[in-house]
Formats: sequence, structure tokens, C-alpha cells
Amino acid sequence: MSEENRGLLETFENQHPNRDYEIEISVPEFTSVCPKTGQPDFGTIHITYIPEALCVELKSLKMYMQAYRNQGIFYENVTNVILNDLVECLQPRWMQVRAEFTPRGGISSTITVEHYNETPPDELTVI
Repeated sequence: MSEENRGLLETFENQHPNRDYEIEISVPEFTSVCPKTGQPDFGTIHITYIPEALCVELKSLKMYMQAYRNQGIFYENVTNVILNDLVECLQPRWMQVRAEFTPRGGISSTITVEHYNETPPDELTVI
């Protein structure tokens, strides 16, 4: 399903590729389904990244996130899959995905995953 979901993501050219800057995106209405119980999972997904050549187009990101609505997937897996899909599409200098899931049965979970591009450009110029 990840490849199918990843196909929903669109990008646009970073207008300032020679500058390091952070983009922070919050998705406060993320939903998926617990693969064990079939119950809905609700959470907020926080995406923070330093772009290289590309940025994610937000409407496509919304459609991508909505594709998980009826998918049975564990918290830890969906957080890593989202990071993997975004890194595959954007090739950012750095990215973090933090998933904060609402309590179910008195327990809440937060999963944080990161990616760092270890081969940044040789020279960055601050404009």
C-alpha cells in the first residue's frame, strides 16, 4: 500500500536551495485503524524538514495522509512508512516525523523517527 500512497505525493521546486531552513507541517486529524482490534486510531502527525531541491505540495500531502484512514497499520509502522515515503519523494537534507496518538485504554504513544542526508552539498551560501 505504501507505493500506492506514495504516488499521491506531489512536489515543487525549492526556491531557496542554497539556504538551510525548516518547514514544519502538522496534520492534526490523522486517522488509521489498529490492525489487531479494527478500532480507529487518531493522532497528530508533525513533519519537520530541511528541503534540498524539492518541497512537498500540501494538498497532495493531505490526500496522502487521508489514504491511511481505513488502513490497518501499527503506530510505529505508519510513522516509519510516512518518513520513508517523504524521504523517497523529497530527498531532504534532514527530516523528522513525530506521531502523537491520542490515548486508547489509558495509554498514549508518541513515535519519533528521523532521516539525515549524510551527503549534503559541498557549499551552502546564505542569501
